[in-house]
Amino acid sequence: MYTRFITLGALSLTCLLVAVSPRAHALNVAKYPALQGLIAEMADQYGYAPQKLRKTFRCARIRPEIIEAMERPKELLPWFEYSRIFLTEENVQRGARFWKKHEAALTRAGEKYGVPAEIVVAIIGVETQFGRNKGNIPILDALATLTLEYPARSVFFRRELIEFLLLARELDIDACRFKGSYAGAMGLPQFMPSNYRRFALDFDANGARDILESPEDAIGSVAAYLKEHGWESGAPVTDEANLKGTRYFWIEKLGLKPTLPVRQLAHYGIFPRRHENAERRAALISLEGEYGPFYRLGYNNFYVITRYNHNRRYAMAVYELGERIRQRMESKTPP
Repeated sequence: MYTRFITLGALSLTCLLVAVSPRAHALNVAKYPALQGLIAEMADQYGYAPQKLRKTFRCARIRPEIIEAMERPKELLPWFEYSRIFLTEENVQRGARFWKKHEAALTRAGEKYGVPAEIVVAIIGVETQFGRNKGNIPILDALATLTLEYPARSVFFRRELIEFLLLARELDIDACRFKGSYAGAMGLPQFMPSNYRRFALDFDANGARDILESPEDAIGSVAAYLKEHGWESGAPVTDEANLKGTRYFWIEKLGLKPTLPVRQLAHYGIFPRRHENAERRAALISLEGEYGPFYRLGYNNFYVITRYNHNRRYAMAVYELGERIRQRMESKTPP
């Protein structure tokens, strides 16, 4: 998650292929001046012993397949294909069971942060299949590879590598032992290291912020993350949009962040199915149906979900899966 562009649950097969790739090779610190500079920075700014860091990096491996996987995220699939990965009866059943098992924590998170249970549950479902698939790639391998061999995002991943080393020290865990996605995300909610350090909570009050294994900590941390990024309690997420004419194409180009009130969208031929608040700002979201595009209005809370993963298909999958799980919980069908 990053604010991430990778959805682990959708990429489990790719992750497995990366993990067993025969092309991975040991990291040679002497080969990378950039890594030597990072070690010097960690020593100067954070008090690390350079020799200890070199020893840590000796357990890392450069994995070219990680870069290959970064170039083909599932979020690039059209919606009608992408949605089939997540909007399954099996995921609805698992989500309902997860909700029932952790209902107390979900209720407490909802009361404290205003984020409904179905959204928190759906994010954990989309990210890791409710904790079933948290990733098996050494985080150090992932972040070192992307820092040193992926110039398109090297600045971002260098910072995450630093955050990861700080996190390992804070948690008093050997950095070589962490595993997660090939982008360096970890735990049930797939937080990047910087977000782990900033947003992970000890929601089960056992003295540790453990989103790696604790569902309660993951639940509280996801809710806190969304609240911090502007979640509005009780506000809608999305709505169906009825379109007239052709002027709406201009609004679609404005992006995912809601900028215009619903009343103004009407001037461009955009009308929500529900008419609850003409002053509420919305964005026009297009999705790829099997037989052509269709449109939704994305409100502020939809945009907040895209702060978790900057992709409209991801946010819609979270919303749709959450709705199905909520409906299952409200029905008489047992989870």
